[in-house]
Amino acid sequence: MHLYVHIPFCHHICPYCGFYKHKPGKLANAEFVEAILAEAAKRGQHLASPFKTIFFGGGTPTLLSPTHLETLCRGLSEKLDLSQVAEWTIEANPATYDLSKGRLMKELGINRVSLGVQSFQPDTLTTLGRDHTPDDAVAAFETLREADFENISVDLMFSIPGQDLTSWQADLAQAIALKPDHISAYNLTYEEDTEFLERHESGELDTNEDRDADLFYEAIDMLEGRGFQQYEISNYARPGFESLHNQAYWAGADYLGLGPGAVSTLDNERSTSLPDTAAYVKAALGGFDTRRDIEILSEEDKRLERLALQLRTREGIPLELISSPNPVASLTHQGLIIEKNGRLQLTRDGKALADPVAAALV
Repeated sequence: MHLYVHIPFCHHICPYCGFYKHKPGKLANAEFVEAILAEAAKRGQHLASPFKTIFFGGGTPTLLSPTHLETLCRGLSEKLDLSQVAEWTIEANPATYDLSKGRLMKELGINRVSLGVQSFQPDTLTTLGRDHTPDDAVAAFETLREADFENISVDLMFSIPGQDLTSWQADLAQAIALKPDHISAYNLTYEEDTEFLERHESGELDTNEDRDADLFYEAIDMLEGRGFQQYEISNYARPGFESLHNQAYWAGADYLGLGPGAVSTLDNERSTSLPDTAAYVKAALGGFDTRRDIEILSEEDKRLERLALQLRTREGIPLELISSPNPVASLTHQGLIIEKNGRLQLTRDGKALADPVAAALV
């Protein structure tokens, strides 16, 4: 069992982000924390298994004040069985915490930080609408090390309009120089209900598959050349620092989602908590069910999800997930997949075409 907590607050709304988020306003208060704890108590009482990982995502969880963060973490420990948690991650943005808050996070049991840098190039940061500077990002990383975090991930993005191979190489080189334990390198996608999608549809922002492929392969070459292992298409880690939470998600494990807009998958049921912070707080504190869009997953649904997610990983997918052997021979002949120890794995060329390959295997 795994736990995800969604903190939707952001000082600045990035134009590419499709997650539920908003500026804190008057909602980042004690009642918000109490609501998450009330939801945890109500839904956690039916769960028998202890939690193995925790992930605070957003939004920007590090926008919570030290008092609210401490109340949330200690409250979760009281209401849920966290005795077997091996990895507790918090997403953070530069300039949203100082050394004191960093040390508090470590004291509360958080042992992994995912730092949202995205780029070290001023022009690229401006395009992305980020409100930190390259120097802020470096300082944020160094603060985490000073707070004794031994597991830090740096998030980068590529295929951003105006970005070229040289600037992407500079981003990768700067990230490597910081000596993080994990690097995520995400291909920009145009998400629903975002400013970027509107600008893309109007023709202002472009897509370029050749550019995507060039930058994708450059990340593989530079990161693997410096000791990182690509254990999932967008994720690289030094040996032993692979994200346990993400690996559980890709493997189809059950997880409880708390907070407005958070998704849960428990047994065969998937649900989403109210994606409206004010309404969520009112419902949770009133003792009402916060879930919406409850969906019962069939075995076929779960098979297709496992196929699509696990195919992206280093281990690949077991052959029994494939309903027909026919596409396997063709994809193997094209050099997109290989069979190894009863599993299908993407080749280097296949990794750049993971979605089409998955669609063919369905």
